[in-house]
Amino acid sequence: MILSEFLKLIQSLPKLAAEKKKENQSFFKKLKKRVPKHLDQVMVELHDHTFSQIDCLDCANCCKTTGPLFTNKDIERIAKLFRLKPCTFIEQFLRLDEDNDYVLQSVPCTFLGDDNRCSIYDYRPKACQEFPHTNRKKFHQISHLTINNVGICPAAYKIVEAMKSRL
Repeated sequence: MILSEFLKLIQSLPKLAAEKKKENQSFFKKLKKRVPKHLDQVMVELHDHTFSQIDCLDCANCCKTTGPLFTNKDIERIAKLFRLKPCTFIEQFLRLDEDNDYVLQSVPCTFLGDDNRCSIYDYRPKACQEFPHTNRKKFHQISHLTINNVGICPAAYKIVEAMKSRL
C-alpha cells in the first residue's frame, strides 16, 4: 500500500468504521451463531497477509488514540525495567478506569516516540503485543473488541473487510 493512500485511510477510518458499524455488528452476530470450523485459520491468513503490506510504524494510531490495559504482570515487568516499585510505576503512569482496570493516565502513549517507535517495545503490555487481536484463537469471541478496533487500526479495518468477503 502506498504511504499516501495509507495516511488517507487512517484519516478516514473513524468515518468508515461508523458507516460499517451496523453491517459489522450484523456480520459478527451471524458469525457467533454459526462459527466456521476454519475461522481461526482464515483469520491468521488474513492477519499475516494484511500485516505483510502494512507497517505499524507508518501509523501508530493505536498508541496515539487509545491506551492499553495493564495487567499486574505488565506492571511488574515494566516497573522492573524502570527500576521502580510497581506502586510507584502506577502512580507515575497509570490510572484506574471505569472497569477498575489499569490504563495510561493519558494518550498518546507516554512510551511512544516521535518516530512512532515504542520505547518499551520488548516489555510492552500484553494488550499492545496482541493488538489488533485479529489472529487470536477463538476469534469469534472478541467481536465487540474487533468492531471497536476497526475504527482505530487500518489493518483491522482491512482484515474485517476481507473476512466479510471470504466467509
